[in-house]
Amino acid sequence: MNWNERIKEFEDYLRLEKNFSKNTLDAYLRDINKVKKYVSENLPEATPENISYVQIQEYLFQNSKTKSSERSQARWLSSIKSFFKYLVAEEIREDNPTSLLEAPKLGLYLPDTLSEKNITKLINAVDRSSDLGERNYCIIEVLYGCGLRVSELIDLKISNINFKENYVSVYGKGDKMRFVPLADFTAKIILNYIKKIRINFKINKKSEDILFLNRRGNAMTRVMVFIIIKDLALKANIKKKISPHTFRHSFATHLLQNGADLRYIQEMLGHSSITTTEIYTHLQTEELRDVILNYHPRNKFTTKA
Repeated sequence: MNWNERIKEFEDYLRLEKNFSKNTLDAYLRDINKVKKYVSENLPEATPENISYVQIQEYLFQNSKTKSSERSQARWLSSIKSFFKYLVAEEIREDNPTSLLEAPKLGLYLPDTLSEKNITKLINAVDRSSDLGERNYCIIEVLYGCGLRVSELIDLKISNINFKENYVSVYGKGDKMRFVPLADFTAKIILNYIKKIRINFKINKKSEDILFLNRRGNAMTRVMVFIIIKDLALKANIKKKISPHTFRHSFATHLLQNGADLRYIQEMLGHSSITTTEIYTHLQTEELRDVILNYHPRNKFTTKA
């Protein structure tokens, strides 16, 4: 079989058996299709069944010249390893040509966050004089108030929100559902948007239950949310490179700083492992270190040589 057929089988496996989310699935397929493109241009005789360890190693070496981050390189390798592990499991290959490949060593990844002051600055930068502005204001408050992923935000339905008990049903990675508590403050903003703003949109039938709509009455896209946040950061004069995920990181960090239990934060973020959530304890440690360096009197004390 050719690359296209094997990749299609792999796609079906990831979607149906592994229950990968669309975003993760797309990332894996992009990585494997890059291998296919390289092979078609440089190794026309290589197939999924006979490509060798040396050939894959050369592909990764050539790809590394693009100055991509170690994190990106690690993801490429993870995708490729998964593909060939699948081929071995399905008895399409007897050997796994990626078994000896080692991922680059990654340092601790500390996500960018915004201070409470900068969150306020960014929210204040929203021009609320129009319906779209009020929608954008609500989007930021929901991202920060609920710690949602951007994919969860754009898929959020009105029927997922329980205003009586103040919680949101969120469908995250792997279509797993979790319940996120809704602060009274955030709930009032959402209700105001639904009752006074959203009704002014010409809503398409297929999007009747979608909370956040574009000007044409359809569900918003990920790209649109990224653009809104980028524009707001410029207006607020925030130099940091921020994205929708920055609000999720800020949500978790600020909860931890104010005394929330890490396991509760894990539940609200929808992390399957507490290890993923523990990254925020490192953020807090970094902040504590800065406080000591800047304010501890002994750190300011210098001795004569």
